[in-house]
Amino acid sequence: MSFISGLPHRPFSYFSVGHFFQVLNAVVLGLESPETTADFKMEDYNVDYATGFFPQQPLPRLSGEFELWENVLDDAEGNISLGEDTRESAKAKRPYGEIWRQRVRNLPLLNTDHLAECLLQRAHMVLAFLINFYVHSQPPNASPTPIHIPECLAIPIVNVSRELGIAPVLTFADTVLWNAKPADSQLPMSANNISLVHTFSSTDTERNYHIVSAKAELRGVEILRIIEDYAQLSDVADLHTVSKTARDLRRLVTVVQDLTDIMQNVKDTADPYGFYWEVRPWFRGSDCGASRWIYDGVPESDSLDLGGPSAGQSTTARQEVPAPSEENKKADRGFMERMRRYMPGSHQAYLRDLAALPVPIRSLAKTSPLLRESYDLAILALKKFRDMHMRIACLYIISMAKTTPPGTPEEGLERQGTQQKGPAKGTGGSHVSSLLKAGRDATNRALLKPPSMTP
Repeated sequence: MSFISGLPHRPFSYFSVGHFFQVLNAVVLGLESPETTADFKMEDYNVDYATGFFPQQPLPRLSGEFELWENVLDDAEGNISLGEDTRESAKAKRPYGEIWRQRVRNLPLLNTDHLAECLLQRAHMVLAFLINFYVHSQPPNASPTPIHIPECLAIPIVNVSRELGIAPVLTFADTVLWNAKPADSQLPMSANNISLVHTFSSTDTERNYHIVSAKAELRGVEILRIIEDYAQLSDVADLHTVSKTARDLRRLVTVVQDLTDIMQNVKDTADPYGFYWEVRPWFRGSDCGASRWIYDGVPESDSLDLGGPSAGQSTTARQEVPAPSEENKKADRGFMERMRRYMPGSHQAYLRDLAALPVPIRSLAKTSPLLRESYDLAILALKKFRDMHMRIACLYIISMAKTTPPGTPEEGLERQGTQQKGPAKGTGGSHVSSLLKAGRDATNRALLKPPSMTP
């Protein structure tokens, strides 16, 4: 659930409701596809009834020969600084950074063919963190040149990614879904009992930012249960069923309102300035920086999906929803399809099969007074979420792009080249304001009543 599709650079891109808003767009906005007789169950897609898109249990640490990766990552945290950070405290860490990168280059090439799925997920997370530490701890060159990712990292992450059906780069799954664990290991993970395994900046801002996304993911699990209930209905037009659907839509309103509150509260614990300059740069992928990445030893390196982590929120609605404006089309073109490739393969399949189910909620609402009001209330709740999303994006991305980097005035001038030029972009490379406006406009178009007539 990547909550803010664009915050840091990925897609304002970065809070987590990507999964959930693709789901909501498919169901609430009434995206209808050819009918299927599939028995749609969350468990068939590695989606848990308690933890949703999180693994059922925290991922175990890699052991044996793979513990080398874990140890090198442990040594990076707190000891390596952003290469573009010109503060004295950051410069003091640069000598160790070069020693650490040399250590990475000397790692052996390990075979991941026999790892179980949970270990493949852990390996993807560890390798993705190592790659971004390796890339972003290097001081920027005056003239951008390609950055080579050594074979010892590049080949394993590509192999692991093929098994998982996910992009071979840092994703939302790595920073949140596969990176979470209970703060108290004696209790199950919950919104009040969650912590992170790894961070790049070792700051409370980064931890709190991701924990907000994790809390939203966990609260959104109820949406998945509502959707599965609806997908199992045999006669969606039956009066009893319509009444249940209306009640479930009102339950959905409550969940979306809670998600809006969770997102709004991020500013209480995650400093926008610190996030923009100290956290966000670590997330950038090859599509978001001045230098493209080359995965050494990987023949198809140029064709890999190497963008940064993103929210991946869908901003279009087809068929029953009125057509988008030309500006909306431009903002959304191909974005959601690309973002799905950054999700684990089983979650991509969940969204794909959900879209293939007969879910004509919007069509039913147009003909059923009992359902129409509940449907529009759900759409309005979603619109309020998107409005809040835009305000947070403005606070964390658009406004911060105009600020001066931390450090003395002289040091700050050295980093002026890192400031945003042109429209602010998300971590996934999207234009933040255009993408979010397209999402808001799509939600407005889905209303059955004009906004002035809607309660």
